[in-house]
Amino acid sequence: MKEAIRQMVNWQRIWNDDGSGILLRPVKAIAYALSLFYHLVINLRNRLYDAGIFPAVKLPCPVISVGNITVGGTGKTPTVIMLARQLSEKGWKPAILSRGYGGSSSHSVNVVADGKKILLSAKTAGDEPLLIAETLKDIPVLTGTSRIATGRAAVEKYGANVLLCDDAFQHRRIYRDINLVLLDSAAPLGNGYLLPRGSLREPSAALKRADALILTRVEENVPADNEIVKLAQINQTPLFRGRHVAREVIRREREMSLPLTYLAGKKVCAFCGIAQPQSFKKMIGAAGAQIASLDIFPDHHRYEINELEGIINKFTESGADFILTTEKDGARLTDFPEFLKPIYLLRIAMEIIPDSRLWDDFIEELLKNRTV
Repeated sequence: MKEAIRQMVNWQRIWNDDGSGILLRPVKAIAYALSLFYHLVINLRNRLYDAGIFPAVKLPCPVISVGNITVGGTGKTPTVIMLARQLSEKGWKPAILSRGYGGSSSHSVNVVADGKKILLSAKTAGDEPLLIAETLKDIPVLTGTSRIATGRAAVEKYGANVLLCDDAFQHRRIYRDINLVLLDSAAPLGNGYLLPRGSLREPSAALKRADALILTRVEENVPADNEIVKLAQINQTPLFRGRHVAREVIRREREMSLPLTYLAGKKVCAFCGIAQPQSFKKMIGAAGAQIASLDIFPDHHRYEINELEGIINKFTESGADFILTTEKDGARLTDFPEFLKPIYLLRIAMEIIPDSRLWDDFIEELLKNRTV
């Protein structure tokens, strides 16, 4: 039902305020009225948690939330992967908790990976948890309807001593020791409106709960008059900069990886179903590849066989060297093994700039202070 509604209403056009015609005006008016009601509900909920009337459950080890304040891709998944690797290298035993968006399971606890092998598919667990599990093969990944239950299972069954909650800034039921919030540098607060009139999940005042902000998709210095820079200064919140980096090209079927330079001079048919498709397009171009075609699907899109056949037809007709998509999309193609075999996947990572050591030290110091 939600998917059907999303297909009927192009929310991105509404959120972008692109002036695309009179027909959207009534929809925008209704969405604005609903956003006012949503604002009241969110504010009441946050005040109840702030006052302790709604208690947060504390788990027996530190909990780090990696979240955002807007709907859409800010880079949470690559940040979770980056952070898990960082903690593991420092001697911690992390486990990753995800809501499993797009997965079919309704169980309170699903073990996607136990730190030794992958146990669930993207269809059951969701594409992002599977991607995390495939990238971090020695770290447990759990999803479920209850973060409390998945957190306890990670500690009791797998000996985790730090928990990373993917997309949990609004999930205040679980107590978190560190709140990290990601904001896309292009539109950190969307169009300024709350859902459904805009992409904001909470008012910007909620950022006071953050222990650190990460402005993502940043390629250069951020101006001092940037709204997030000012907000971070007012709230006295540390602000870091991050960028999405294409690391390598991989082939799942052959379990092989190729350097990014492999794309240089190649002609590719590309497709993706992610929140920021233009970022994917930019990375392909920066790697020196020529894009013969680019098919864009909605974020977390479940591919149909006719769509994949259409991509193959374009590939055949264009004379391209190969078909390219993102590693996240590859996680959703495991039900089509024959199609997936020849596909090349772009692996994308998060990188803190200009000096990741400052970030490493910051996280380590926070954890030390919160676990004393």
